[in-house]
Amino acid sequence: MGLPKVVTHEEWRAAREELLALEKAATRARDALNARRRELPMVEIDKLYVFEGPDGKAELLDLFEGRTQLVVHHFMFAPEWEAGCPSCSGFLDQIGHLAHLRARGTAFAAVSRAPFTKILPFKARMGWTVPWYSSNLSDFNQDFGTTVEVGGCLQERPAISCFLRDGERVFHTYSTFDRGLDGIGFTTNLLDLTALGRQEEWELPAGRSSALGAPAGSAAVRHHDEYAD
Repeated sequence: MGLPKVVTHEEWRAAREELLALEKAATRARDALNARRRELPMVEIDKLYVFEGPDGKAELLDLFEGRTQLVVHHFMFAPEWEAGCPSCSGFLDQIGHLAHLRARGTAFAAVSRAPFTKILPFKARMGWTVPWYSSNLSDFNQDFGTTVEVGGCLQERPAISCFLRDGERVFHTYSTFDRGLDGIGFTTNLLDLTALGRQEEWELPAGRSSALGAPAGSAAVRHHDEYAD
């Protein structure tokens, strides 16, 4: 097990100050990257997408709930599955009270290809209250690259997409896929601060993914009601 080196408090403080300089540089770089993201152009959505939700059929504009912005979590839940993706479930577990987003004119919704009749009981099982819609009635997932054909089979990808509306006009401003969600998750962000990290095989320094004596990292992710502890 490759645990951190044991040093004196003075040595630790010196190493921490050295790392702090790098952290501040990364913060400034992140601020610059976020500014570049806000400067991205946008694309008007002129295709009609029909979703199914708690009030029946809905269009993309309805998902805004009258607000200016919309963040969509493309939740991996294929029509033939009996439950949603455990990793996507772990991400959605971390979504807090939506009042803080809504106060800034931003709506949030999860969208999956599974029919709403499957989404509803799974959502109840997980205890979530966030808006969740089925895109099974449209090509929404395919058009936004979250359902792709590989070897003749459809595969799901996790993603976040952002939209902006101007009156009745809706625009796509941003999407990120797969590990692009890393920096958004509460769990991954907190684990990145710890000595053992996310306990993934690819992380450096090597040898810490097995520190807990059991499978860890993404291989250990379960639905929150399936963990032994």
